[in-house]
Amino acid sequence: MLMIGPHPLAALETPGEFQARHIGIAPEDEARMLSVIGAASRQALVDAVVPAAIRKSGPMALPPPMGEAQALAELKALARRNRVLKSFIGQGYYGTHTPGVILRNILENPAWYTAYTPYQAEISQGRMEALINFQTMVCDLTAMPIANASMLDEATAAAEAMTLARRMVKSPSQRFVVAGDAHPQTIEVIQTRARPLGIEVVLADSRQEWDALLAGDYFAVLAQYPATSGRLEDLGADVQTVHARQAAFIVAADLLALSLIKPPGEWGADIVIGSSQRFGMPMGAGGPHAGFMACRDEYKRSLPGRLVGVSLDSQGQPAYRLALQTREQHIRREKATSNICTAQVLPAVIASMYAVYHGPQGLARIARRVATYTAILAKGLAQLGAPLRSIPCFDTLSLHTGEATKKIADRAVSMGANLRIYFEEYLCISLDETTTRADVELIWQIFAQDGQPLPRFADFEHGLEPLIPQHLLRSSRFLTHPVFNSHHSETAMLRYIRRLGDKDLALDRSMIPLGSCTMKLNATSEMIPITWPEFAHIHPFAPADQLQGYAALDEQLRAWLCEATGYAGVSLQPNAGSQGELAGLLAIRAYHQAQGQEQRDICLIPSSAHGTNPASAQMAGLQVVVTACDARGNVDLADLRAKCALYGERLACVMITYPSTHGVFETRIRELCELVHAHGGRVYVDGANMNALVGLAAPGEFGGDVSHLNLHKTFCIPHGGGGPGVGPVCVVEDLAPYLPGHATAAGNSSDSMHVGAVSAAPLGNAAVLPISWMYIRMMGEAGLRQASETAILSANYISARLARHYPTLYAGDSGHVAHECILDLRDLKSSSGVLAEDVAKRLMDYGFHAPTLSFPVPNTLMVEPTESENLDEIDRFIAAMMAIREEIREIEQGLQPQDDNLLKNAPHTAASLLKQEWTHPYSRERAAYPLASLRETKYWSPVGRVDNVHGDRNLYCSCIPVQDYA
Repeated sequence: MLMIGPHPLAALETPGEFQARHIGIAPEDEARMLSVIGAASRQALVDAVVPAAIRKSGPMALPPPMGEAQALAELKALARRNRVLKSFIGQGYYGTHTPGVILRNILENPAWYTAYTPYQAEISQGRMEALINFQTMVCDLTAMPIANASMLDEATAAAEAMTLARRMVKSPSQRFVVAGDAHPQTIEVIQTRARPLGIEVVLADSRQEWDALLAGDYFAVLAQYPATSGRLEDLGADVQTVHARQAAFIVAADLLALSLIKPPGEWGADIVIGSSQRFGMPMGAGGPHAGFMACRDEYKRSLPGRLVGVSLDSQGQPAYRLALQTREQHIRREKATSNICTAQVLPAVIASMYAVYHGPQGLARIARRVATYTAILAKGLAQLGAPLRSIPCFDTLSLHTGEATKKIADRAVSMGANLRIYFEEYLCISLDETTTRADVELIWQIFAQDGQPLPRFADFEHGLEPLIPQHLLRSSRFLTHPVFNSHHSETAMLRYIRRLGDKDLALDRSMIPLGSCTMKLNATSEMIPITWPEFAHIHPFAPADQLQGYAALDEQLRAWLCEATGYAGVSLQPNAGSQGELAGLLAIRAYHQAQGQEQRDICLIPSSAHGTNPASAQMAGLQVVVTACDARGNVDLADLRAKCALYGERLACVMITYPSTHGVFETRIRELCELVHAHGGRVYVDGANMNALVGLAAPGEFGGDVSHLNLHKTFCIPHGGGGPGVGPVCVVEDLAPYLPGHATAAGNSSDSMHVGAVSAAPLGNAAVLPISWMYIRMMGEAGLRQASETAILSANYISARLARHYPTLYAGDSGHVAHECILDLRDLKSSSGVLAEDVAKRLMDYGFHAPTLSFPVPNTLMVEPTESENLDEIDRFIAAMMAIREEIREIEQGLQPQDDNLLKNAPHTAASLLKQEWTHPYSRERAAYPLASLRETKYWSPVGRVDNVHGDRNLYCSCIPVQDYA
């Protein structure tokens, strides 16, 4: 209604306006939905769904909500507390220029950042082409035969390489040798991950120690190339030594350097890992950045992470798909060999596009410029008499500055620059793509004595060669595929990005009703701060007083998450839900060990749990024991009680998901927690479904000891096509001392650490934390609670409307579901031959991404509408599902054959419908436009149904040869 006439000022000020924009259900729609469900009010529905025994005792103590402009202003004030100095720290993090065409059209484009993991291949062809470009880029630069589609960061990639080597080599040893001049954060994470697996990590702090250790016993070694100190050496002879002991040689490499120096694959490396950060992704105080892993061909079926492969579609055309999906840890469960489910897709896409845009000549030019600037810097420092260590290098110089080290580092800070203190008496200086002549001259000023004349840049810039030995210079070609040699103008690049984006289905086009994965609104105002220079262009290991804005953001966000979860302590370091799970389980193990209960090694996990749970438990060194569920999907307490009694003194913990993976609030959750506690175990409550709890119930209050959250689900960080994510770990008070630590971070001491680092940077994916900060700040306590209630409302509305067509498999005691519902399609197989997968593919013709397919129950669809979809979109999805059910009835009635029908042939591409010959028993029009509304806005799948079996039998994971496009 139009507001006319005088009104109180309060009525015109709307600090809670964002709530109405985030929550899609309008008040007038709510009444209609409640009538369908049969509930008197939203409050009555919530009271019936959420057990009274677990309801929060009071409201969350959060600041009142703010409008978008006010919240941005408050966050900007926080950001200004960061001091962005010129960084020469290096250590795996470098300044880089994100090309504007990539910044605007990928990083800031919801068509890319709101996409889901490409499990439905047909509607993910664009991002999978970008990822196969990433894999090809990594393979070419490392000279390795196969690479995955990204890892969480360089340090976790190194830890995964360690466990991959342990599985693949013949050596029976449990010793892992690491060069002491690998990046310190990489060494930290390796040590954290090795400890629960019984792997002994041995550091070689000198060349002499390295040689001595290589003559001994080990299953693998890891060397940094170039080293963190900048040292560059030929490791070919070392590889032969390692292979003679039936062990693996792992190399942590710099992708930009590999465009100039001989790649590890050419001198025999078995596994190559690293970070693609300097390919266009800002430092962001540590992340998100796409790690990478490449390996020998014979390792490919054990390679952790996701792998994009090439197969054929139903028309015989090349099509991309995720290859070897059965390797994924949430599918393998307790048999998992890796804890990695999440990748860093959006940063990987950016890195691949950076390579596409610059091409091989462009990358080599950038690298040669960096190396030449480094040589010029060295010449000038030598002229000044600085204590330069004369070693071959690419971009990093080290100086033996002894007692003057801190004084020089402090002088640099006073002049606006950060140098790196290395082993207390050395300084390291790393240059990068953003280095200018003025930067080099600034470094000379830092080292010059009072009155000493400064070198002149012009004196060195002609004829000076990089400090790379001739025998280590790269001679082989790379990035030869046309995709890396065709899009170097901005016009061409813009159109290439647009062409790929148009192939995909993301939240900017339609609802993505994925149960468990929670694809909700990622508001523009939440996304804006991630590219602010104060957040984007700061090094994770800058001095602590330069990171005060991040420190304040970290403190506030942790406090707010404690209010939401009922826990006493939170760490934001885990950069994925899988890492949060691992950190939480490591905290439980460390607690038991500190209590003299090291024998507690059994983790009880219900059969209904997320598949990530048993994989994480296995990686934490725990033995997984599966407990039963009853016919309604609840944890079978009788079986749990029996297993608690059976394992007694060995019981470490139980892992449960709440609400359950079956989409139900189990009423006896407090009893379950008390049972486990009575046997000395701890309760891990998987926070994957926290978006149904915020403001209504808190795991830390109803008996949980540990939870991880998925900020990319409950707290609005976008899914990014499969990453980035953040997986904070939350604990009760007596477990707080065992949260992840980070000795490499400024001001920290390893003496206080019980668990160690779980990701490369102290704040993990720090650059995306402002998204969740903005969401909570704008929603406030009432808004967050309303979001949870609305998610429950929308799920029950869908369940009720579709009940006659697809029964809901599980419901609570009240007959209602939580925030998601599992639609049971199992009987359709016998009545029509239709599988849940067929419904998923037919939904593409209706312009929808499928719900979660066959999880946690085979041949079902798990639907989660979230609170941010409006009623029109929910009804559009319901209409599509009802229309598909009518198409199935035609098969059941014999009007369409079981092997040639609208569902079995879905999705229908434009090319297939334009063929002159049409032999199907339905019209082209019904295939393309099953609902009249689709004539106005139609999404066309770019490929037909992809052949999964062919893809796995004929594994091909690099760019498609040009002739195959014909």
